[in-house]
Amino acid sequence: MTKAIRIHETGGPEVLKWEDVELGDPGDGEVRIKHSASGLNFIDCYQRSGLYPIELPITLGTEGAGVIEALGPGVEGLEIGQRVAYAGGQMGSYSEARNISAGVLVPLPDSIEDQTAAAMMLKGMTSHMLLFKCYVVKPGDTILVHAAAGGVGSIMCQWANALGATVIGTVGSDEKAEKAKSNGCHHPINYSTEDFAERVSEITDGKGVPVVYESIGKNTYEKSMDCLENFGTLVNFGNASGPIPAIEPLELMRRGSLALSRPTLFNYTADQEMRLKAAGDLFDVVGSGKVKIEIGQTFPLSETAAAHTALESRQTMGSTILLP
Repeated sequence: MTKAIRIHETGGPEVLKWEDVELGDPGDGEVRIKHSASGLNFIDCYQRSGLYPIELPITLGTEGAGVIEALGPGVEGLEIGQRVAYAGGQMGSYSEARNISAGVLVPLPDSIEDQTAAAMMLKGMTSHMLLFKCYVVKPGDTILVHAAAGGVGSIMCQWANALGATVIGTVGSDEKAEKAKSNGCHHPINYSTEDFAERVSEITDGKGVPVVYESIGKNTYEKSMDCLENFGTLVNFGNASGPIPAIEPLELMRRGSLALSRPTLFNYTADQEMRLKAAGDLFDVVGSGKVKIEIGQTFPLSETAAAHTALESRQTMGSTILLP
């Protein structure tokens, strides 16, 4: 028997229940992990609320780190006692322990602590997808990153800065503006006091940026498109203010022959080679010190509802992790 956060219906944070769960032996190709930390991400809130439909009941959470306790039949290349992490694909990280497919696990190098891994795997590999796949950031580029002081934004600002890009970032307070600046955001914009589209125009001398990384959604997507130069790319990867409505192809034409991308990390990590490449690049850049992972706050796993409330009310900075 183990403990886990489960939901039996969609809704607000109150639907998150701390329950006993029967955990059997790992099946074919599976291992049992004892979690040392689990990551908190906006996708968890989208699934809990019903924005992203899932089959119920279920244990939430898509990111975690821990130690292998048992191996199922047919597992090769892993061993009991080995430290591993994962992100995306198989839900269930909101638990003290779980069985999971061995194929989604990434062995952790000695240079990466468990809590750091839980704080960075999904956000860091998402950043890799955004910076290297959705739009390839090059030295000299000027890019716009929304929620620049958040979990993904903090990593993106540092990583893009290391790539030689100039980073413009939006935040919701002066405190978060200072945090974003400390993470390599050259031009933080407090959207509660400034019009970010006007500031982007000023910063770029009216040209605009080649890419906007849009994680806010409904409240910002139109002005985000206003920030793009001709042939620019809007990469929408989050819905913090709600999903964006349908955009007509002709609207993209009228605004400058723009491109729209709506990626999910689950597609980019479905292939093991891509997953290991993304994780390896992430470990390297964190190990080099060019990207530092900030754990802004921690919550006991049993108090996940409070963590969801804090995340959705924009009261968090950096990454948030849940501790069993």
